[in-house]
Amino acid sequence: MTRIARIRATPVTVPLEAPLRHSNGAHWGRFVRTLVEVETDDGYLGLGEFGGGGESATAAVEGLLPLLKGHDVFRLEAMRFAICNPTASLYNNRTQMHAALEFACLDVMGQKLGVPVCDLLGGRVRDAVEFAAYLFFRYPDERTGEGEVRTPEQLVANARALKAEHGFRSHKVKGGVFPPGHELECYRALAAAMPGDSLRHDPNCAWSLADAIAFGRGIEGLNNDFFEDPVWGMPQLSRLREFVRIPTATNTVVVNFEQLAANAAQRAVDVILLDTTFWGGIRPCIKAAGVCETFGLGVAVHSSGELGVQLATMLHLGAVVPNLGYSADAHYHHLKDDVIVGGKMKYVDGRIEVPRAPGLGVKLDREKVARYHELYRELGGYPYDRDPGRPGWFPLIPNRDWADPDAASRPAMR
Repeated sequence: MTRIARIRATPVTVPLEAPLRHSNGAHWGRFVRTLVEVETDDGYLGLGEFGGGGESATAAVEGLLPLLKGHDVFRLEAMRFAICNPTASLYNNRTQMHAALEFACLDVMGQKLGVPVCDLLGGRVRDAVEFAAYLFFRYPDERTGEGEVRTPEQLVANARALKAEHGFRSHKVKGGVFPPGHELECYRALAAAMPGDSLRHDPNCAWSLADAIAFGRGIEGLNNDFFEDPVWGMPQLSRLREFVRIPTATNTVVVNFEQLAANAAQRAVDVILLDTTFWGGIRPCIKAAGVCETFGLGVAVHSSGELGVQLATMLHLGAVVPNLGYSADAHYHHLKDDVIVGGKMKYVDGRIEVPRAPGLGVKLDREKVARYHELYRELGGYPYDRDPGRPGWFPLIPNRDWADPDAASRPAMR
């Protein structure tokens, strides 16, 4: 047996090209993530990752060691109940921590057996995973003044640059920032500039049903993959489908099996976006993909602001799911750097190759981990649900207090 001996958690902050705006606030020029390392009694080291960081996250992860010390990394189902017992989780939700530990255990298993993680999960059906360009409205970088995306022209220029660099053939716009009419103008401009490419819009549940119907009808004739989370909740998403003939998608209201069952009965959402941290690991996502296949629902791989460790889990997931019907999301191209050996993974023709080395196929660059851990200690976290350019503002659902598309600002991001 290969038993867990030690668990370490390290919060890091990695800079972005520019601050990313969304309906709930903004990413303040950086991503904050927690790296998790699991050491075993026979000398293996497995890697995991989840969103957020800080002393509480570190203490929570490392505080699981008394539950898991001596646990065999191959006993993943037993570990799931040790960490995420469904009744205990009502009081102490550890889903993302479980995901990071599952990643690390799978990494160890692959290393010990000499095979990539995808071979432990049914074997690959594809060697590379296609990604969409993830387009955000952005504040300019506070140091250089560059990178702003606010107007249709700026959005199109950003999309063209990303397509030229990475080869993307589909484009996702993160909306819910400006008035829906302005975002409709931006989306139509993008469609005109990218003939033949597919599009998707994600306002993060910020719109009223009326706004979502108007926007959806305004884009029905375009080459849309799906309409992602325009309104909040299954009842409104179900109602929206009566008025707009575009597949709906979600990563917010179907993130566990109870919600998946409810959606199968209610038919509110057509495409389920599977996130390896939100669902608690790669294996739950594969199970969910099987349920979706049974009920005729589409699936895609969701992004939650990953560094290279979680990106590797997304690639192994994408390698083994046969009914993956859409290109994956990834915030990854917004990062200036990564914490893995060799730096950022490369896109080729809009795809990233699934790692072939044993385990997850990535290793930590210790110098970069130390550098970005120190940057985290310097800058700390940031309130995800606040916009530094709009002091005093906070998000409502549905939102009517939109940012002004004509007002450029350069807020302090500290």
